[in-house]
Amino acid sequence: MSLRNLALLSCFVLLAACSKVNQENYSKIKAGMPKAEVENLLGSPTECSGAIGLTSCTWGDQKAFISVQFAGDKVMMFSGQGLK
Repeated sequence: MSLRNLALLSCFVLLAACSKVNQENYSKIKAGMPKAEVENLLGSPTECSGAIGLTSCTWGDQKAFISVQFAGDKVMMFSGQGLK
């Protein structure tokens, strides 16, 4: 393995280890929490969709994610999968 490939692999491992999508941060999410506070905790969402005052945002990927449903600007429900 070349030095360049080893450096790239190391960067990917470090980035994965620094993911904000984890069990510790998931346990900090509470019903009624403002959306801005969730974004401060998890960063920018991977995707969001919604209509008429309801929004659903997801952080992460297919293997590990946190999904939060907002009513207005407040957490209504949330779930997670594959968190470590």
